[in-house]
Amino acid sequence: MISKGKKKVSQFILCMESKTESQEQEYDADGRQIIDGSLLEGGGQILRIAAALSCILHIPIRVKNIRACRDKPGLKAQHMTGLQLVASLCNGKLDKCLLGSLEITLDPGPIQSGQFLADTKTAGSICLLIQVALPCLLYSSDVCTLHLHGGTNCDMAPQIDYLTLVFKPMAEKFGLNFDVDIKRRGYFPKGGGEVILKSQPVKCLVGVEITQPGELFQVYSRSFVAGNLPEHLSKKVSQSISRAIKQNIPAAAVEIKQESMKEVSAIGSGLGTIVLAETTTGCLLAGSALGKPRTPAEEAGTAAVKELMEAIDSKGCVDQYLQDQIILLMALAEGQSKVLSGPLTLHTRTAIHIVQLMTQARFTLTEQENKTVVIACQGLGHLNPYLKG
Repeated sequence: MISKGKKKVSQFILCMESKTESQEQEYDADGRQIIDGSLLEGGGQILRIAAALSCILHIPIRVKNIRACRDKPGLKAQHMTGLQLVASLCNGKLDKCLLGSLEITLDPGPIQSGQFLADTKTAGSICLLIQVALPCLLYSSDVCTLHLHGGTNCDMAPQIDYLTLVFKPMAEKFGLNFDVDIKRRGYFPKGGGEVILKSQPVKCLVGVEITQPGELFQVYSRSFVAGNLPEHLSKKVSQSISRAIKQNIPAAAVEIKQESMKEVSAIGSGLGTIVLAETTTGCLLAGSALGKPRTPAEEAGTAAVKELMEAIDSKGCVDQYLQDQIILLMALAEGQSKVLSGPLTLHTRTAIHIVQLMTQARFTLTEQENKTVVIACQGLGHLNPYLKG
């Protein structure tokens, strides 16, 4: 029994709710590490983290039960494209990578540098392609360029604006150096978006300590429409955001900056927004939403602010979507990293589990009285073999 006021500390080796999280390392007859895609979150995230670590650490893998917890299990076009991209990055051998496949194997080779192309040929998320590929590019010998085609603003995935406005500044604290050029947005169902990402290799990522939330001082929103939707809809979204922010946050304490635009070169029609809050210690929290057919445009603004307020109320330094995206970076970095978050999401717990299953990185979770959690990791300090000198 833990007395009132005492911090609860748990070494994240055993599952907090499920025995499956204590899974031991398992290998097939060919020496590949077996990863069970049905564990915890049971979706594409397991596949992305396992593939990235396979490429970076040269671990042959067999992933089974792929996306077993989804309504339609198995590989979709976006997952196939991501795996094929990773295989090309490391000159690896990828087998069973077919639409609907429940199992794949990946035997990685040395990480390459140069230019790479990936096209989902659907509205599959470009951001999820970046999630799996970018960590691999860090350990190349030279500058790499990704030419990516698919959806830029999709449901059930981070918007490209979240990647540039929230993830990128955080990643730079770990030592990542990359640029994103949005050539054309693409929306459901056609996709057709185009993004070019250029990354610099790193010798080793550095640990971070981000545990002071600070005070909120600025809110910025970006709203946009594309295709055959009229430009005034983006202004309606901005107005609804302004009203919602003033209702939820004292106006005197926050500066509101807004941008609304018409995307003239997008494929398909779409409406979306992201609302970003910045604190005095440099923390960035966000909420985002896409417009829905036959629904007032203003509802996207209201939904985005609601999501932002949930992030602010969690009292962490990162929002619920950034939580799991930094786990791999913490594991690869040199030294200890500490990040204050709100209550852990299932995606974050899944990311920690897969990282600990495949590496020697270890995470410790310390729950505070206000329900925030300090995520601490003693990282691998993985060195780029091309830049050791």
